[in-house]
Amino acid sequence: MSNTEHTKKVYTLNTGAQIPALGLGTWQSKPNEVREAVKNALLRGYRHIDTALAYGNEAEVGAGIKDSGVPREEIWITTKLDNPWHKRVSEGIDSSLKSLGTDYVDLYLMHWPSSTDPEDLSKHYPDWDFIKTWQELQKLPATNKVRNIGVSNFGIKNLEKLLNDPSCKIVPAVNQIELHPNNPSPKLVAYNTSKGIHSTGYSCLGSTDSPLYKDPTLLQLAEKKGKSPQQVLLLWGLQKGWSVIPKSVTKARIDANFDLDGSELTAEEINQLDNLKDRFKVCGDAWLPIQVFFGDDE
Repeated sequence: MSNTEHTKKVYTLNTGAQIPALGLGTWQSKPNEVREAVKNALLRGYRHIDTALAYGNEAEVGAGIKDSGVPREEIWITTKLDNPWHKRVSEGIDSSLKSLGTDYVDLYLMHWPSSTDPEDLSKHYPDWDFIKTWQELQKLPATNKVRNIGVSNFGIKNLEKLLNDPSCKIVPAVNQIELHPNNPSPKLVAYNTSKGIHSTGYSCLGSTDSPLYKDPTLLQLAEKKGKSPQQVLLLWGLQKGWSVIPKSVTKARIDANFDLDGSELTAEEINQLDNLKDRFKVCGDAWLPIQVFFGDDE
């Protein structure tokens, strides 16, 4: 396989499992759109689908997988434990499996390091934190309901707290974090790598109406390469060494996001994107009852 066959690329996790480098994200996809998007993506050749209990679309994702006719064992499914379910991990995975219509998921992530009281989402459990949640998650691989476990939205501070706790027997296989040239988080990615944790980039296209699409460096680079800005952003992430899960429900965009083989950014072009001056986060932590981002990951 040449290094430009991005759509066939996989990354080997610390468990030995292989996660497809390119996947379909389903966050913020409207109801009745996800099923068709998942089917179209799988028929186009995607083999990695990312969802979450919090997205409210696991049943549609499962229906789209079934509609595609692609065998379950050929598909990598990631889903996530929602914040109000931290004390109910076994119920959380059972709920997701039932909605998805599958016996197992390939990757189960703690969506946020925030254990939220389901009776009052503005409150954090006083007697429970993500360390205890991870203790419960560590039990899941033995049940065969989950092949790999990981985290999402964990910065260096919280990762260190987790990894240094004596109860942490399994190092997360993946840390899914926001990654694009305006939020590149090089220190966090390097920390993940140093601990054997694979990085998956969400909002890798900068999300809807992103300021990125007005960036002259990106636009000029896309024109020079004969690619869309979105394709350039995906190449940047893939060549930096992480998996990417671009979200789309439009068939033409789903297809275009997969049309990357034979394209490559030079080291100089990657460096140009690495050094874009603007910074913004699509997903902050102001809506959570506790702070989870500390600005130490750049």
